Amino acid sequence: MPTELTASDALLLVDVQNDFCPGGALAVADGDAVVPVLNEWIAAAVQGGALVFASRDWHPADHLSFAEQGGPWPPHCVQETPGAAFHADLELPDDAAVVSKADRPDHEAYSAFDSGELGEKLQAASIRRLWVGGLATDYCVKASVLDAVEMPGLDVHVITDAIRAVDVAPGDGEAALKAMRGAGAILEHAEPA
Repeated sequence: MPTELTASDALLLVDVQNDFCPGGALAVADGDAVVPVLNEWIAAAVQGGALVFASRDWHPADHLSFAEQGGPWPPHCVQETPGAAFHADLELPDDAAVVSKADRPDHEAYSAFDSGELGEKLQAASIRRLWVGGLATDYCVKASVLDAVEMPGLDVHVITDAIRAVDVAPGDGEAALKAMRGAGAILEHAEPA
């Protein structure tokens, strides 16, 4: 069913960055397909007075997650590079709050809640429902959702038509969906009102 967003809702766009989209350093298959869906949700959020948050990987060039430092990933989303920029077609409102993560060389952070800033802002605004979409299902989306469901009084909804998985191992995306549902998140394939 279509969902009408209000001032007690917030929308979290997870890492819709160039390096996670086709042609990027760590591209997710069809990663850019989330953009038009999320743009509809952004429009609904703006219309209903909901808050919009956009998380981003914001890595220093020597981040521990990079293969050169012994990590599992190629360099990606390096601070102030085109790959770290949000996808050009993502229609972020001017008042969207950007949440940077994994911005220290010695600290990994998949979750948008890692610094505590996002959780504090949601509580300060008395948010009751959080809607989550973005990249990638089996990493930063999952980590963010698993942290979100731990917040008291917050219903967490995953917009399943606005996420895509890396699937390093086949089935990782499906396993992430099961983990999020099992933790209490509500999986929704829904377009906004």
